[in-house]
Amino acid sequence: MACSIVQFCTFQDLQAARDFLFPRLREETPSCTVRRDPSKSNWEDDGWGAWEETEPQEPEEEGNTCKTQKTSWLQDCILSLSPTNDLMVIAREQKAVFLVPKWKHSDKGKEEMQFAVGWSGSLSVEEGECVTSTLCIPLASQKRSSTGRPDWTCIVVGFTSGYVRFYTESGVLLLSQLLNEDPVLQLKCRTYEIPRHPGVTEQNEELSILYPAAIVTIDGFSLFQSLRACRNQVAKAAASGNENIQPPPLAYKKWGLQDIDTIIDHASIGIMTLSPFDQMKTASNIGGYNAAIKNSPPAMSQYITVGSNPFTGFFYALEGSTQPLLSHVALAVASKLTSALFNAASGWLGWKSKHEEEAVQKQKPKVEPATPLAVRFGLPDSRRHGESICLSPCNTLAAVTDDFGRIILLDVARGIAIRMWKGYRDAQTGWIQIVEDLHERVPEKVDFSPFGSPQGPSRVAQFLVIYAPRRGILEVWSTQQGPRVGAFNVGKHCRLLYPGYKIMGLNNVTSQNWQPQTYQICLVDPVSGSVKTVNVPFHLALSDKKSERAKDMHLVKKLGALLKAKSPNLDLIETEIKELILDIKYPATKKQALESILASSRLPFSCLRNIAQTLMDTLKNQELECVDEGLLQFCANKLKLLHLYESVSQLNSIDFHSDTPFSDNDLAVLLRLDEKELLKLQALLEKYKQENGRTAVRFSDDKDGVLPVKTFLEYLEYEKDVISIKKISEEDCVALGSFFFWKCLCGESSTEDMCHTLESAGLSPQLLLSLLLSVWLAKEKDILDNLRSVCCLHTTLYLLSKMKVAGEEAWDSQSVSPWWQQMRTACIQSENNGAALLSAHVGHAVAAQLSNNLTEKKFSQTVSGTDSEALTDSWEALSLDTEYWKLLLKQLEDCLLLQTLLHSKVNGPASKASSLQAEPLPKLSVKKLLEGGKGGIADSVAKWIFKQDVSPEVLKLANKERDAENSDEPKEGINRGSSEVSEVEKDLGAIPDLLHLAYKQFPCSLELDVLHAHCCWEYVVQWNKDPEEALFFVRSIAHLEHILNAHVQNDVSRDEMQVPAVDAEDAWLAVEGPVSIVELALEQRHIHYPLVEHHSALCALLYAIMRFSLKAVKPLSLFDSKAILQVQDKEVLASQLLVLIGQRLAHAVLRTQTREGLELLARLPPTLCTWLKAMCCEQST
Repeated sequence: MACSIVQFCTFQDLQAARDFLFPRLREETPSCTVRRDPSKSNWEDDGWGAWEETEPQEPEEEGNTCKTQKTSWLQDCILSLSPTNDLMVIAREQKAVFLVPKWKHSDKGKEEMQFAVGWSGSLSVEEGECVTSTLCIPLASQKRSSTGRPDWTCIVVGFTSGYVRFYTESGVLLLSQLLNEDPVLQLKCRTYEIPRHPGVTEQNEELSILYPAAIVTIDGFSLFQSLRACRNQVAKAAASGNENIQPPPLAYKKWGLQDIDTIIDHASIGIMTLSPFDQMKTASNIGGYNAAIKNSPPAMSQYITVGSNPFTGFFYALEGSTQPLLSHVALAVASKLTSALFNAASGWLGWKSKHEEEAVQKQKPKVEPATPLAVRFGLPDSRRHGESICLSPCNTLAAVTDDFGRIILLDVARGIAIRMWKGYRDAQTGWIQIVEDLHERVPEKVDFSPFGSPQGPSRVAQFLVIYAPRRGILEVWSTQQGPRVGAFNVGKHCRLLYPGYKIMGLNNVTSQNWQPQTYQICLVDPVSGSVKTVNVPFHLALSDKKSERAKDMHLVKKLGALLKAKSPNLDLIETEIKELILDIKYPATKKQALESILASSRLPFSCLRNIAQTLMDTLKNQELECVDEGLLQFCANKLKLLHLYESVSQLNSIDFHSDTPFSDNDLAVLLRLDEKELLKLQALLEKYKQENGRTAVRFSDDKDGVLPVKTFLEYLEYEKDVISIKKISEEDCVALGSFFFWKCLCGESSTEDMCHTLESAGLSPQLLLSLLLSVWLAKEKDILDNLRSVCCLHTTLYLLSKMKVAGEEAWDSQSVSPWWQQMRTACIQSENNGAALLSAHVGHAVAAQLSNNLTEKKFSQTVSGTDSEALTDSWEALSLDTEYWKLLLKQLEDCLLLQTLLHSKVNGPASKASSLQAEPLPKLSVKKLLEGGKGGIADSVAKWIFKQDVSPEVLKLANKERDAENSDEPKEGINRGSSEVSEVEKDLGAIPDLLHLAYKQFPCSLELDVLHAHCCWEYVVQWNKDPEEALFFVRSIAHLEHILNAHVQNDVSRDEMQVPAVDAEDAWLAVEGPVSIVELALEQRHIHYPLVEHHSALCALLYAIMRFSLKAVKPLSLFDSKAILQVQDKEVLASQLLVLIGQRLAHAVLRTQTREGLELLARLPPTLCTWLKAMCCEQST
């Protein structure tokens, strides 16, 4: 087990946050970023000290354009992540975005956590202030049911104005405090941790705020109570708007740091107590040899700063030397509070809603002076400037970065530098603390002692994580003087987040109740939009010479290299692998090694079996106290799976062929069909095979029945003498089923021996039935080409049914058998209708045979054997399962015919079809038809008609053939060779015949008006997708015109025409799903014919106004708009239209002076000519 980097979260829309914080980048496109391929190098292959020897050449500074592109924008933001991973803040200048996690389904179907924008807006209150630092602090719940869990998260924000403000997750301001007038440089938090040893001082919770020349520490308990009170006040103010509740005072200490030039970052170490020797040494250094020494060492709060002159400064504040300052916090809600007390009190806070303004003049609160605190000592380096400091979880070490590209490791207690890394310019640091798992230690035979655990206390290891953005790598180092234990290529634009605290408000009791899911280190990658963490095993902190775990890991690496090596001598490799796995001491590591061996694709089966058997024998020969039970059971389970694989492989390799002849008559007897039913089934399957062969996709099956042992072990797991299948895909189920049953279905392996082997191994009959059906339904084409496989399926299914199925013997004939229901469900869900129909026939036959056997057994108790045999051979025992089988057979037969029709295509020349028509149709199944509603069958045919662009006349012709067949009338004039069929329809091939069969099979669902209605709707839907295809709309109108029933066609209520009944066939009465388009049409309100006539008149009038470009006419004023549209004065309308026609005619005849116009004018009566001339004169005026 080595270091690993794991992605645990992604961003739902990180670009939206970027566009909000950087509006100028919204339209820009990156042109300068070149991502490094992580596969081009492997940092693990480098030596541990490779980066310490020489400082690499620094790359040239990127241009301004590259700095502002979308891959590097996160470097210019201020980030903060809650240690419970329930909130992330990204801020820049005055704006901020709060991201909250949500669980969503990924593209692979798995649930994953995504950070989505929960709130975004501006945080600035004072003019010109900007955000300088943020913290996300989860506050513990006070409820008994959730003790120790986080209740809500508070966002602490520092500004350049000196203000520190506290917000809720929804961006509501809780309180605001001005503790210093200088800009806030850094915010850091410390929460409660249980001391690991009795002598360690218990640390108090606090929030520390760094200013350019001061440090302010707020007591954690006081802050916790104030934030809870403020949040309650916000809730009450939102409800009533007139309540004022004063929260408890906010206690803080303010230290003025002296004797230091510049401060950039800080670390609050907490309360510490010197040892007597250190106490005397410190007193002598300060007061000389005459200094008085107290009996007990004083408690001091230690602070470390980084900056310049000194590079690192160490400050010590004696506890109890100064009284803490109390900032009396008050909240001003949405009422205009103008009391003199509020105006004069120093340190009071103002809170108000965003939609209301304070009427009083804003006054800056009084800032309390700081208590001077001189630097005691430091690391003087005039040229070096510190940039950041990161304190370890146990407060003993600190990592400091500087402007020289160095990282210095400090011993906090002694105040000295103990290690330095170079070549890490702009580095970001963090820590990972790992607790040893006692269960992973080597089991040894020891004498148990009543004093504590025989394995000793858990050890703790600390690892320093360094992210070098200029190199794009993330490194993990063992401290204090340990080697580099991991390195990863992560990109150059990431941000390393290390909170360094947990939940605020816990104590030594509540912190033990619940451990939250936290990640100590998080790496945010804006390029991939992911959040990752680093997993580090504890054993990497142990030295190579003394650690058995390190030795085991060395053996594991050696084993991995051996498994990858190409060697012709497999016996030698097998011997070396046995030696390596036996030399490993830790059971967990030994299990990991065995897993890697079994997962190797280079080793043959014999090597895997011998290695597992050798390990098993070694474990059995050891003393019982020294054997790990989990490892022993794991090895035994893998051996049983290997033995099963060997047995199945041997059965598949035996040359087994049955020479028994198999005729159609034998098939009919096997399936319990008469000659007519068998011919019908064969004809149906032959048509299906012909049409389905055009579109079917067949994968290579050269290796059917062969499965690698590596894959076999990945599919199955053995536990408690039962073999189960892991969660695998459908293709994997087919592969496993082929390994078990394909040779049997082809008649090339003994079915009896295979079923006995699988049953003895611990595979349940239900599991075997599922695998058998999966391979049968998946290999439809091979099965239809060789109907002899039906006999093999019958034998296999009969043997599986005779296994010990729970409750099968006591099964009642009037109840549904779960065994057969499982098979029927698989057939219903299958889209390979040919194979499903055959398997249903086989299942029905086997069920009838078993039922008859059971009936014969019951009759044999009262009737003689010969009489009972004659009875059971002549009739089939009636049961509820039998009825379900008959229903399923009818449904599968219908579905098979429908699928055959949908696979058929026009044989004529390929015409230019729309892209919508080129899309393939989905395959059908009984389940889909049952869930498609009463119109599902007609809708499927309508989609096929649209794809093939079959004309309505073809549908009508096929329906005439059905009507003629059902009646005794002669069939003259209805055959496809008549004059009614166009030349295109002559090339339809088998489509009219298939339509004719479909009409007979679905007399209700494919009734002609119903089919035309669905075709009309389908063409309209497709025309709506592509309005440029006018042919779709024309076809839709054509189908609409072919609907004979007026109720369906245009919803006209006519007494002489009966409303059609939307029925379904008997086999499809259980359909559920959406309402049919015919049912929707019949549910509409009836059309009122006079209203249609008036709308027609209005449309004609509007068209005339548009055609003649009239401007003065107001058509709606001529109709009654309050009720039915009706012309109020028909004479006025007629006169206006007459004048209009006269003007247009006069213009056409007299103005244009065409020859045709003059001839027309000569033939007109004199009165009409005079009127036209008057119209022309009136028009000119």
